[in-house]
Amino acid sequence: MSEPVKTWSEDGVGVIELARPDKFNCLSRAVHEAIDAARRGFEADPAVRAILLRAQGKHFCTGADLAEVKGIRTDAGKLATFIDTGNATLAGLEASPLPVVCAVQGLCLAGGLELMLAADVCIAADVARFGDQHAQFGLVPGWGGSQRLTRLVGLRRAMDLLLTARWIEADEALSIGLVNRVVPLASLEEEAMTYARTLATRSRPALAEMKRLARQGLDCPLEGGIRMERDAVIVHLQGDDVSEGLAAFEGRRTPRFTQH
Repeated sequence: MSEPVKTWSEDGVGVIELARPDKFNCLSRAVHEAIDAARRGFEADPAVRAILLRAQGKHFCTGADLAEVKGIRTDAGKLATFIDTGNATLAGLEASPLPVVCAVQGLCLAGGLELMLAADVCIAADVARFGDQHAQFGLVPGWGGSQRLTRLVGLRRAMDLLLTARWIEADEALSIGLVNRVVPLASLEEEAMTYARTLATRSRPALAEMKRLARQGLDCPLEGGIRMERDAVIVHLQGDDVSEGLAAFEGRRTPRFTQH
């Protein structure tokens, strides 16, 4: 049996690739566990400074593995484990000190949309389509879709997508802030890897701290978030990467960050 997720690293980028194209890369418990294990492995590798999440085949991911869900949906314990496993995987991506870039081609629906929402940046192919299909089949999101989507695009836009279950094209996804960039399908892989490689040249502690501040600040009043940022920068400025960055600025050269 082939592995449901492929992983490797290159140029400071840890790649997590969904590898079930024959099943539209649907998300089983095993897939979530493999994603989570890969993320933890990359975090432990000082040579990795960014994660790229992508998928094989025509489509990114069309959602949960419904065959697995159907077999456990009347067993509350097994269903809770299935849902909790997915939520832990997505929370791990959000909380990771490494920036997570997601590359999306084709369909990105339901659980696939929820997975994409846990990334920090999304680059989409011009043929990508996004949607939350749960309402169409009498279902509700289970991996944070009703929460992350609202926080990202706002209540009105999120309600439109959740209640109608409609699919949107890449250009509309860009216009509402669901994705960061739209590129031709033929160049998606290259563009996403180039973006991730750029992040991999940055200071790992600096990116981790900015990611933490931005995400935790969402749950704070502005004044509290600013205080959190103030306290963080006082500690951060003592680091070796800051010394290197300032020396590079004064010397008009590219920084050579080594801290991890």
